[in-house]
Amino acid sequence: MTDLIIIFVEFAVFALVVGMTVVVSRRLQTAALTGRRLRGEAKREEGSARASVVRDLRVKNPLLAWIQSSSSLKDDADRSKLQKSLRDAGFESPSAPALFFVIRFGLAIGLPFLFLIAQSFRSHPMTGLPLIFGALFLCGISLIAPQAVVDRMAGARRDALEREFPDALDLMVVCVEAGLGIEAAFIRVGEEVHESHPRISQEFEKVSLELRAGRTRAEALRNLGTRTGVDAVNSFATLLIQTDALGASVGQTLRIYSTEMRETRFLKAEEKAMRIPVLMTIPLVACILPVIITALLLPAIIDVIRTLMPALNHTGHG
Repeated sequence: MTDLIIIFVEFAVFALVVGMTVVVSRRLQTAALTGRRLRGEAKREEGSARASVVRDLRVKNPLLAWIQSSSSLKDDADRSKLQKSLRDAGFESPSAPALFFVIRFGLAIGLPFLFLIAQSFRSHPMTGLPLIFGALFLCGISLIAPQAVVDRMAGARRDALEREFPDALDLMVVCVEAGLGIEAAFIRVGEEVHESHPRISQEFEKVSLELRAGRTRAEALRNLGTRTGVDAVNSFATLLIQTDALGASVGQTLRIYSTEMRETRFLKAEEKAMRIPVLMTIPLVACILPVIITALLLPAIIDVIRTLMPALNHTGHG
């Protein structure tokens, strides 16, 4: 009887400790989520209070300004092309083209120079054509690699925007059908998805800033589609412009387009799932098939060798 009481007390203490741990962890988790949300809202309010609607596009650093004015970046066409490429990758600072120019040519000069210095410390340094080709190879890689990295980052950003946009569109449908205007819906959705979908939130914030700065809704929406480079966002902007011009219902238009976006996302997921058997063929053929063939043919090969070896030995002795 005493043992049963001790077991019961131990079980009760264990259950009490587990329950208190669960309650305390949930309280701490709720407090952390609330504090993070409040800090995020405070930062956004502080940033919006300090940020100007009209953005200064001048390069403020004197050295970078001199590099921009004395290099190929002084040509407006070349600078605009490079700036668009960097903007697609997420680098929106006015100094980004000049910094990219410095990094690119700094690597093109620095890596061959370090390569030549490293050869002087080797016991058997390269000489002649191998040394020249090695330095030229590093110089060429240094000129090509930064642009390749920027293009890869731009592609990753477009893929992220394409993934984030359907969720933001669903929330915009809810906001518009609840009675908000399209401008207020952009602001509200941008605030709500700031933590979970930061890229599309930034794009919606830019749309609201352009509208506050005096641009028309059509211009702001066209800029949204051009900046993102995503077909879904570009179609969304065109659809809103046409809806506004024709006087149709924005809520109904957004709901139809949101349904189409969900169907498109489902079809893309289906397409990726259908590609799995084709992609699995490569490892099957390269790794598993040789093992299966070896396992099937090895006993027969061993039997043939065992059968032929005595005959060959007998022939040799004869």
